[in-house]
Amino acid sequence: MNFDFSDDQKLLKEQVRKFLADKCPTKVVRRVLDGPEPYAEEVWKGLVELGVPGVGIPEAYGGLGLSPLEVCVVAEEIGRAAAPVPFDTSVVLATEAIKLAGSEAQKKKWLPLLAEGKAIGTLAVAEGPQPPKPRTIATTFGAGRLNGKKVPVADGDAATFAVVLTKTALVLVDLSQKAVTKKRVETIDPARKHAELTFSDASAELLGADGEGWRLLERLYDAAAVYFAFAQVGGAEAAMWMARDYALQRQAFGRAIGSYQAIKHKLADCYVKLELARSNAYYGAMMLTEYDRGGGGADLPLAAAAARIAATEAYDFASKENIQTHGGIGFTWEADTQFHYRRARVMALSLGGPMAWKDKLVTRLEQKNAA
Repeated sequence: MNFDFSDDQKLLKEQVRKFLADKCPTKVVRRVLDGPEPYAEEVWKGLVELGVPGVGIPEAYGGLGLSPLEVCVVAEEIGRAAAPVPFDTSVVLATEAIKLAGSEAQKKKWLPLLAEGKAIGTLAVAEGPQPPKPRTIATTFGAGRLNGKKVPVADGDAATFAVVLTKTALVLVDLSQKAVTKKRVETIDPARKHAELTFSDASAELLGADGEGWRLLERLYDAAAVYFAFAQVGGAEAAMWMARDYALQRQAFGRAIGSYQAIKHKLADCYVKLELARSNAYYGAMMLTEYDRGGGGADLPLAAAAARIAATEAYDFASKENIQTHGGIGFTWEADTQFHYRRARVMALSLGGPMAWKDKLVTRLEQKNAA
């Protein structure tokens, strides 16, 4: 059993890391955070040229036809840079939704556009601050028409189309039509813009079978949880090293603050949580790859929940300890520590909050033990 990446996967990882280090330094993240642009267009264009959006799309639909493992290594580097690009929405959520439930016609139409970066997709589930549940979803779909409101929707104002959860189904809707209204909303991470989408008799297509919406969403979330876990691992590691580097250069009482036991303990705790998250993410990636190949992956729901919980906790902890290690300067607007804290908070809620995933983990463990 090998929990490491292949040489080719490591090469892909290194190429994406070098590109982001060169084209997406923290000043780019700050520019998007402070400004009106929906995402860093030049960074996204460069990622498109590298083929990133098409990594997990089959060759038959214009993609590179690689495995989920390649998407995982890219996700880790996107998270490490806290890159302000629509990777998690378009490359992960929207692409995986179409691969999972799209008809052949929908795949032929949208997957090549996604692979070439000519379309950006998103997923619209929440309808306010309350956690979405089957009984609380108010958005309706019938006779090819979609009505309702979704908020917040990540990259909602920049997306070409959205996969929308309704009372009974997932539907695909083109966001360029007049029956769709977009309004930007504020969140804790302005570097990842969110919007309110209102559908007023908007034309839409069924994605998968009617009555299967929630089940398909749960399956989509299991795959997304693994990819998000890698992005959170990348972010947690970046926050930890940021804290370490500052601790080595900051002097107090004639010594680097990293020489004091209190700081050492903070960084050690970050490392322990990071490695726990990484191991869970690796196992989730293995299960997702087996499932994708159709040869197993029976433990994917369990592995996805474990990866999601461990990675969320690791990123949250590392981002907070990074601020604490920086002391008073860490709380200022000028400090770069805020980027990973903001991203950690948004990602923790992107697929449902930590408590929801802990409930899933317990339920899935009970089901496995009862089998």
